[in-house]
Amino acid sequence: MIELKGVTKIYGGKVKALDDVSLSVDDGCIYGFLGPNGAGKTTTIKLMTGIIKPDSGSVLVNGLPAMSIESKKNIGFVPDDPNVFLRLKGVEYLSFMADMYEVRSAEREERIRELGARFEMSSALGDKIQSYSHGMRQKIVIMGALMHRPRVWILDEPMTGLDPKSSFELKKMMREHAELGNTVFFSTHVLEVAEKLCDKLAVISEGRILYAGDMADLKRKADTSLEKMFLEMTEHA
Repeated sequence: MIELKGVTKIYGGKVKALDDVSLSVDDGCIYGFLGPNGAGKTTTIKLMTGIIKPDSGSVLVNGLPAMSIESKKNIGFVPDDPNVFLRLKGVEYLSFMADMYEVRSAEREERIRELGARFEMSSALGDKIQSYSHGMRQKIVIMGALMHRPRVWILDEPMTGLDPKSSFELKKMMREHAELGNTVFFSTHVLEVAEKLCDKLAVISEGRILYAGDMADLKRKADTSLEKMFLEMTEHA
């Protein structure tokens, strides 16, 4: 579970990226996070993962402060930029991530085989990441984030650059993870994906939450497409 209570974040003493944001992400569901560019999505995710601190308010992950090491051990984080550790081979990067999260040798080997097969990356793991396409880099970053079987998945635009088969596989894994009672939170610009995949969602614009709740309730109240609702919300804001 992820909880933000009255969170405000200001950059440079002037730019208010988040303005008194409160949000609750329950276990056992896929929670989508939508908003236009510059709305505050990535700032929110950086707060959830403990990369930055709020100027006011609190951020808890499974009841622990997001900045704590114990909280971070429970999180699998996929950033919006997959260009990391380019000089490492794919398998070296996965081993590095396993080291960071203290994954035992036998378990990491099994996990590398499993994830390599699911994302069709097994034959490329001996190559350097700098030789990968954008989509392959995205897949290796996702694999690294999942090496330690985290309870909480926080994914920033995770399907960008993925081929249709890998995108389908990731969505399948997200559903499997949620059905085990775990947390899946992801941001996306692809409204169709959010509409089909999410159990709940929040819409943010200019650092404020415009809507947070069940996808089914939102569609029932509005009686229209998510795309039209999103455009109306953000335009009005």
